[in-house]
Amino acid sequence: MAENLKGNDKVFSRRIDNFFIGLERAFQFVKKFFVEVWIPPYEFKEVIRQCYRIGYNSLPLISLTGFIVGIVFTNQSRPSLSEFGATSWLPSLISIAVVRAMGPLVTALIAAGKVGSSIGAEIGSMKVTEQIDAMEVSATNPFKFLVVTRVLASTFMIPILVLYTDFVALMGAFLNVNVNEMVSISTFFVQVFDSISFLDISSSMIKSLVFGFTIGMVGCYKGYNSTKGTEGVGKAANSAVVMAMFLIFIEELLSLQITNFFRQL
Repeated sequence: MAENLKGNDKVFSRRIDNFFIGLERAFQFVKKFFVEVWIPPYEFKEVIRQCYRIGYNSLPLISLTGFIVGIVFTNQSRPSLSEFGATSWLPSLISIAVVRAMGPLVTALIAAGKVGSSIGAEIGSMKVTEQIDAMEVSATNPFKFLVVTRVLASTFMIPILVLYTDFVALMGAFLNVNVNEMVSISTFFVQVFDSISFLDISSSMIKSLVFGFTIGMVGCYKGYNSTKGTEGVGKAANSAVVMAMFLIFIEELLSLQITNFFRQL
């Protein structure tokens, strides 16, 4: 069952059978991660290095994106609120939208494109050039060194990047509100923090952890299972981005339903 079904060795159809085989491989890959993460030796230096690459190197792109999101969302929301004479509610509306959904989602999508593709291409190139096989020969656990460290780093860093994106987006929104409504920074942030609850922040952080785990795991899985030389490396990077973004939207939908359930209690 480890290999794709060929010829007459099919249960339903070749495409459906290969789909379920792929799911089984992904499950075994995730299962192996949760086993290896607890077994020493622990690659702390590599985890820190990957945190630096994922977190610090993403700051310029995250900063620009978050700032633009804050300004654009404020400009788009103002006409609708002005029709009802409720432009004073802009800080509250922006804070709820950014903290609950836009901050985590925008950060995760940017990270999926930048970090996911980078992980997929890096591990994929090591796979096709047989560097992973060389690590096994030299008594190094390639799964722990390559996969566990990157998944942990992305899981840790995405929530931190989300907090930073929220702050930058709110600052962009404040500048827009200040120019148009002459609202002071103290008044703006009082309204911001009055509008969000502990549930909003906690749910945002929890789903950010899930987003980070998904990005790291998908990138590592696609790279670790890449084939066919340099062509496979490109496919690994591309499919890592597409699959990570798809799963992020699914997880966002599920988290929204769960959060709304707890909000109604």
